[in-house]
Amino acid sequence: MNESGNFIVRRTRNPLFSLSVTLRLIVLNVVLFFIGFILLGVYGLDFLNKNIALVPNLILSGQSLWTPLTSMFMHASFFHLFANMFSLFFVGSFLERLIGGKRFFWVYIISGLIGSVFFVVSGLIFSNSNIPGVGASGAIFGILGVLAVVVPRSKISLIIGPLVLLIVDAVFSGFVPATFLPTFHMIINVLILLSIFAIFSFNSSFRKLALPVSLQMWSLPIIAIVPLVVIDFFVDLPIGNSLWFLLEKKISKKSCCYKQVF
Repeated sequence: MNESGNFIVRRTRNPLFSLSVTLRLIVLNVVLFFIGFILLGVYGLDFLNKNIALVPNLILSGQSLWTPLTSMFMHASFFHLFANMFSLFFVGSFLERLIGGKRFFWVYIISGLIGSVFFVVSGLIFSNSNIPGVGASGAIFGILGVLAVVVPRSKISLIIGPLVLLIVDAVFSGFVPATFLPTFHMIINVLILLSIFAIFSFNSSFRKLALPVSLQMWSLPIIAIVPLVVIDFFVDLPIGNSLWFLLEKKISKKSCCYKQVF
């Protein structure tokens, strides 16, 4: 109540709206991941594949036309989710501060949809059109593509430790004796976890276990993304779990001018 005797109505702001667009997208992906597990338990895998995951064969036959959008907000495993959200947090926050939240949101959505189109086309070309796909990898690749244009000289670390271990697992699993295969997979998973923890270490020697490779932003699509996609054609490699990105420096105040020219 104020001095005039009138009541003052104070509106409590939803904490979610105080977050950046990047953090809201991360929250949305995490929430939908757990909803997906509930749907999996209730309706089964076929329901998810038909109504949420992206299956090229269904799209080409005019069915499930909404899945290019829904699939980019769903992930196949916790590690898949963690890998993508880790990269999205760093590169997404960086781009959002450069171009603003609204523009960043549409970059994320349009990039994810373009990634879905490429997934459908690749399924048609390589005769794997019945394989379902989920994940935000397409959106993250699009964000990196925009950064390569907007700030081509900025440095980014490509964390290749998990990628190398996943390639080792995919290539050598066929040569490992069946009795030792579970132990082999366990060793690979432990090493991947160590590689992930090493990213956050303050010890420079321990951090090298993550195998960080410093690149300029403009070179990333050429050096990292294209070769990885080519490798995936020959080795069953989960791309969404493989690419980890960590920005090396914080955004400078001068970079804010990109909001006006983007």
